[in-house]
Amino acid sequence: MSDARADALPAPAAEPLLRVEGLRMHFPIYKGVLRRRVGAVKAVDDVSFSVAEGETLGLVGESGCGKSTTGRAILRLYQPTSGAILLEGRDIARLEGDALRSLRPRMQMIFQDPQASLNPRMTVGSIIAEPLDEHTSQSRAARRARVLELMDAVGLNRSFANRYPHEFSGGQRQRIGIARALALNPRFIVCDEPIAALDVSIQAQVVNLLEDLQERLGLTYLFISHDLSMVRHLATRVAVMYLGRLVEIAARETLYDRPAHPYTQALISAVPSPDPEVEARRRRIVLKGDVPSPANPPPGCAFSTRCPKVFDRCRIETPPLYDLGAGHRAACFLAEPAARAA
Repeated sequence: MSDARADALPAPAAEPLLRVEGLRMHFPIYKGVLRRRVGAVKAVDDVSFSVAEGETLGLVGESGCGKSTTGRAILRLYQPTSGAILLEGRDIARLEGDALRSLRPRMQMIFQDPQASLNPRMTVGSIIAEPLDEHTSQSRAARRARVLELMDAVGLNRSFANRYPHEFSGGQRQRIGIARALALNPRFIVCDEPIAALDVSIQAQVVNLLEDLQERLGLTYLFISHDLSMVRHLATRVAVMYLGRLVEIAARETLYDRPAHPYTQALISAVPSPDPEVEARRRRIVLKGDVPSPANPPPGCAFSTRCPKVFDRCRIETPPLYDLGAGHRAACFLAEPAARAA
């Protein structure tokens, strides 16, 4: 996506395509012979954001911060512990059975590992047609025509329809996964690190394909990644997670140029620049210590154990997401209006 096109996109509408409110995904911990519950892994803890129709929200953070769990909970691959997930204004967090099944065509997922997400015993044509078999009553000829149309859309030769996944490269397998996700004409797609398992030379091709499909089909993406350079290229807004919590969210250029949270500042400081002069001036913010366990998070701010700007209040209170204006919010006491005015 070009900068001009990204900057020309309208601000999020009053009623976004997706709204997540207070989402929690806690996995219980059991111990002992009697399997008593002794705690919970707080993989996602009170996360709220929205995604406007036609935009790409980048969700970033280091491994284990809860990005993928957030995406899977939104699509109801996991049953959320609590919170609301409003897709097109309808709360799907507690839907079950046929009510949830009827919404599956509207929301799809592109998985991280194309090798693991494709059935090795099914042909490419069968894999792409599977959603049509499950959710439509199309004739065999209509399904076949739709499969070939989807293969054209993602740049796969039609003659590959009778081949098996192991006969393809990683990039081609990811294109198969993208075609399968598009089969039912979804409006919202979670892209769960779709390029992480691919060679660098192939990553740009897949990202360009996602951009082209978004422009042609009017898709809305939640793009999950730990590659901040790629997120800057693709996303219109960026949300940053740490230890299951959202710590900052802003328009792309705002977040990269003026990060407000110390964790975001550290992440961006690690992104290399292609400009040798800028790279020579780049100063890394090296975080000390390890990420705490989500089964036993620290009191107060989750980042307090590693933050270079920590003070006493951080270890006691949990900061809310302070509004910095223009859709920029940060969960840091240094972003509090009184602190900014001082």
